[in-house]
Amino acid sequence: MRQPRIVGLGGSLKEPSSSLSALEAALAACREAGAETEILRIGSLDLPLYAPGIEPTADAVRLAESAAAADGLIWSSPLYHGSISGSFKNAVDWLQLIADRDPPYLSGKPIGLIATAGGVQGLQAVNTMDFVVRALRGWSVPLVIPVARASQAFARDGTITDPAVAEQLRSLGVEVVRAARQLADRGSCDYAQHRSGADSLDI
Repeated sequence: MRQPRIVGLGGSLKEPSSSLSALEAALAACREAGAETEILRIGSLDLPLYAPGIEPTADAVRLAESAAAADGLIWSSPLYHGSISGSFKNAVDWLQLIADRDPPYLSGKPIGLIATAGGVQGLQAVNTMDFVVRALRGWSVPLVIPVARASQAFARDGTITDPAVAEQLRSLGVEVVRAARQLADRGSCDYAQHRSGADSLDI
């Protein structure tokens, strides 16, 4: 297939952002695996609070169009009070702009999920993102990366200091690229079967 395009969405309003550093590491692995990448840094996007009928900003349109054009995505959010950050949820709410596409939303796209947590409950944010992926008709990649105690895994400048975390993020990037290629080659039905255990694909 052609070179897959993987779009990363994430980060926080904090600088430096461990969730953004994690996203950048995963996207670097995507490029090493032969993909083209784009990163959408939530802290740099002009996204008003979404409301039905509100006029979208240029960044809201760019976000929606980039997601629609992607072969796969990687999402990365910090864990705030047991869930994803408000700014991340607001960003994905703007994907309503592609609700009427054919196919709608993120249909048939594999999405890798990352969460960074101050404690050990990062999986709570991952689970929330998984619910959103399903609502938008995408497919969550089976490998998910909840980074616990992020302050110990990242230096103050955002550099990853934990080799195990670095390897996990690399593996996620590679898997998203593989899933994007397989979905393009075989169709989303095969990936759905893999997720339900009905088929075994090398992703």
